[in-house]
This record gives sequence, structure tokens and C-alpha cells, in this order.
Amino acid sequence: MRRPYRRISRVYAVTIATPLHVVTGKGGTGKTTVAAALATALAQSGQRVLLCEVEGRQGIAQLFDVPPLPYEERKIAMGLGGGDVYALAVDAESALLEYLQMYYRLGRAGKALDRFGIIDFATTIAPGVRDVLLTGKVYEAAKRREGKDFSYDAIVLDAPPTGRIARFLNVNEEVAGLAKVGPVRRQANSIMEMMRSSSTRVHLVTVLEEMPVQETLDGIAELKDTRLPVGHVIVNLVRGALIGAETAEALESGRLGRKQVAAALSKVAVDPAAADDLIATGHAHLQRQALQESQREVLATSGQPTVELPLLGDAIDQGALFELAEILRDSVLEDA
Repeated sequence: MRRPYRRISRVYAVTIATPLHVVTGKGGTGKTTVAAALATALAQSGQRVLLCEVEGRQGIAQLFDVPPLPYEERKIAMGLGGGDVYALAVDAESALLEYLQMYYRLGRAGKALDRFGIIDFATTIAPGVRDVLLTGKVYEAAKRREGKDFSYDAIVLDAPPTGRIARFLNVNEEVAGLAKVGPVRRQANSIMEMMRSSSTRVHLVTVLEEMPVQETLDGIAELKDTRLPVGHVIVNLVRGALIGAETAEALESGRLGRKQVAAALSKVAVDPAAADDLIATGHAHLQRQALQESQREVLATSGQPTVELPLLGDAIDQGALFELAEILRDSVLEDA
């Protein structure tokens, strides 16, 4: 059932008790997968969780193998611990129509604006307003109550990439030149209270490669500069060591060369000609392990708590999500 925006009081100092986990990361690091696994971990703990996306990619629907998400909250999964995962694809144009109806009672006139492309125009030329609309929908879900209880025990936001995350969350700064007073200004103030709340954490997803790690460090610094609460650094797609220390030392020293490998292959009826390829693969694996270790040391300079998630294969299914959720539940959620 669609949950509409609700009017925000002029007194916007409202305590937000629903924990908010914002997940960001450089493209290709698997931030949507991590956001989905984190929501699954919360549901496994028996919580009612809302998983939101704001980029229009329908990544959540693909991961949970459900139809494309509409602009409404719907249940998409059950946790083993009795909790539920609800999902919402927040669309800026739909949110603006809802917002105009709430504050200005435009009704059919708002839909006419949409037909003429004015809604799309407004959210394109004023990205700060667009971000207020996107984060505002999350804010509304976080403060909503059903009786005395909050509607959700936790909210996970699959947010924009690291390079844009501080601007996306720091909506006060983004709308400063657009709205000094009025509902947009009040909305931005309320959202910033939530974003800087002790119940909010911004988690950064990375992989152990130079560019993503550097972007993660830059993102942490930018978030701290804007007084946004940084959570865990989640290192995704970590490759385990396939070669033992003794074999690695023999490869690097040259004691394990083509002659030795070819002889071993001939004993198990494998073409000795494969020795060169095996040795090259072994050296490539060692180089990858060395890169991972060097980037671990770079990440450690951030001072943020870190958790590593293993590479589980090319495709992520429900079983893989549960496996990643277990790791996150024992690390990120235990520290929250």
C-alpha cells in the first residue's frame, strides 16, 4: 500500500528513533548487494526493515527476484528470524507530485505539469531540491508511527555513489541558495536532523583496489567535514588465498618452476604443457593477494571499523545474500 508524504510540523526538532543505515560506494563495488544483505541481516534479527533505492536502477528487484518496484512500499522477503524486508523505489518526479499535492493541493494541475515535462525540468535544474525529495521520503518513513511504535525497526538506504554522497545527504547546504524559508527549507532542516542523528550511520562499500580505496578515504573525510556520521567500511569481493605460504614462497623464489610442475602433472595424467599456464596463474594470484594486503593497510589509516565480505561468485542469489547477511549481523550490527 502506498505511503504518502505527511505534513511536517513547523517545529522540526523531532527525535528520529528508527535507525537509518545509509550504504554508499564507488560503482562496481557491490553497494546494492551490501545494502540488500544488511537489510536481510536486520530481518534475520526479527526486525521489520525498509530497504530504499533512489537511483532508478531497480537493483533491489533484481537481487530479490521480484517484479520492478513501484513508488510504494511492498514486502519482498522474510527473514529467518521472523522479520520482514519491505522495499521502496523512491522516484523524484513522483515524490514532487506528492509533495505539491500535500502543500499546495494542486491535484490534477500537478499531473498536468508532469505531462508538460515541468516536473522533470524542475528536478533536473535544481538537484538540491531533487535530493530533498528523495531523502524526504526516507525521512517520512523513519518518523512514521503505527500507534505508539515506529512503522519500521530499521531503514537501509541504497544511496548514490561515494563521490556524490556528502552532497546528497547534506541537503541543507544544497538548498541554501534555493529556499531560505518555507516548506522546502523546513523539510531540509528536518532531514538534516535525521542524517546527523546518533541513530544514523553511513557505511562505505569498497574493494581492495587503489581507486575505490582512495575514493573511500576521500568520502570519509568529506562526510566528517559535513558532520555526517560515518559507520563501517565494508570491503566487498575479497578473494581468499588459494596458495599456501610454503607454495607461495617456492613460486616467488623460483624453486617451484616449470620442470617441477610439469613432473607433478605427468604423475596425474595431465598434459605437462599446462605447467606454464599454471605457473603464470599462480604468480597472478600472488600479485592480487599482495595488492589486497597493501590496500588493507591504506584503509586502516581511516580509523573506521572494517568488515570484509568474500567473493562468492559472479551471481548473487538468495543463498549468497543470507551468507553475507550472517557476516554483517555478526560485525556491523553487533557494533551498532
